[in-house]
Amino acid sequence: MNIQINRETLLKPLTSVTSIVEKRHTLPILSNLLLEAKQNKIHLTATDLEMQISLSIESATTGDFSTTISAKKLLDICRSLPDSSEINMATNDSRITLKAGKSRFNLQTLPAADYPVMTKTQGESTLVTIGQRQLKDLLKQVEFAMAQQDIRYYLNGLLFEVVANRLNIVGTDGHRLSFTSAELKQNYDKQDVILPRKTVIELIKLLDDSDEDVQIELASNQVNFSFSHFKLISKVIDGKFPDYNRVIPTGHQNSFTTDRVGVLLAMQRASILSNEKYRGIRMVLSNNNLKLISTNSDQEEAEEELEIDYAGDSLDIGFNVTYLIDVLNNTSSEQATFSFADANSSCLITVPKNTDYKYVVMPMRI
Repeated sequence: MNIQINRETLLKPLTSVTSIVEKRHTLPILSNLLLEAKQNKIHLTATDLEMQISLSIESATTGDFSTTISAKKLLDICRSLPDSSEINMATNDSRITLKAGKSRFNLQTLPAADYPVMTKTQGESTLVTIGQRQLKDLLKQVEFAMAQQDIRYYLNGLLFEVVANRLNIVGTDGHRLSFTSAELKQNYDKQDVILPRKTVIELIKLLDDSDEDVQIELASNQVNFSFSHFKLISKVIDGKFPDYNRVIPTGHQNSFTTDRVGVLLAMQRASILSNEKYRGIRMVLSNNNLKLISTNSDQEEAEEELEIDYAGDSLDIGFNVTYLIDVLNNTSSEQATFSFADANSSCLITVPKNTDYKYVVMPMRI
């Protein structure tokens, strides 16, 4: 049994699939890819038991077969071969031989029957369709607000909520919250799942900047994504996500809209002298004026002053400057609107002409 395939045809799909393979695992077979050849197609599958990515690519094959091969070694070999190399793979008992030009590699394999393939869950599910570019943009607007290795495990992921004709995606780490929403083509009963952090990161890598559709199948314990040549199956985080509607404020009277890049650059400069641990910055608002002030334990101080269109109350509020820089870096609009209630309340950041995006950051005492 053998496969004939061009290096370029194999390299990009192989890179995409291999990215979820853990370098060290208690089960040796999880360091491998499942490689299947049938009907002139190669099917590649990788899993870490929480998530699985599989794809198929056209290739000349003789006979059907399946085996598992070291993901890292196969990827390293493909990367190291000259451009446009023709790769020939042949299986023989518990080994696979790769030939390309005058290069030859003999690799150990493990039986395909032992590979722990994740299967689609049976039972009720909700099928949602959305464009690839649109989903990728939505994920990038909120993924930075997810927690990392928080003891509250349900924060280490994103809430995917389908309700009526909306898809709502929410991320929070308890100090800030990012919410985005998109209109769907039909109405649905309410369903929500928490998608793990690793799955979100991989999705952003895999999704194209195209208008091709992604089919999302939401079940109680699993989410399936199908797009291009990819199929991604992911377990979900079992837990109760915080009620984001209680966190997003309404009726903040003190607000101003300003140039996003201008305030971002000012915050980045002011952050240089902020305390390395707490990253605190003071936003001092007065009539048509915004001051950004940071200090550190060495008694150093930075101050930035911006002219803004503001006629609200005079306010002096402290924030973690990283949380403000994150949102300004991850939105693409020319302007951003900051809204406040008082010196002890959260800040709501929105984008003009886009009611579907909201970002909330809690104040800090400085």
